[in-house]
Amino acid sequence: MIARVKITDKAKAVIDTLSAEHGELMFHQSGGCCDGSSPMCFPKGELLINENDIWLGNVYGCDFYMSKDQFEYWKHTQLTIDIVKGRGASFSLEIPLGIRFVIKSRMYREDELEKLTPVYTGEKTLLKN
Repeated sequence: MIARVKITDKAKAVIDTLSAEHGELMFHQSGGCCDGSSPMCFPKGELLINENDIWLGNVYGCDFYMSKDQFEYWKHTQLTIDIVKGRGASFSLEIPLGIRFVIKSRMYREDELEKLTPVYTGEKTLLKN
């Protein structure tokens, strides 16, 4: 199976730092509010997830979600969580560190489309790819 969400080693190191202070973490891909369309990191359970959110997988111990509407635009891309220097304008946990998470994406090749990991609604109901 091909993961829908990946992560860089630099972003893993930030997650290690944040989880040492905040415990388990989760991501939600912002849909344009605050810091554009950046992945936002929260303590697990702090952001309420519902049937309007899609679970794309677990990356480095963190569940990763985005809204159904946004998923329609991004469903043909593999997302990679990375970091850059600079403060973002969101409520994400890394902002006080002077860095922010960003998403890098690439389109799936045609031969990969049938091998993608399944996605689920926020209530863990399988969503047809």
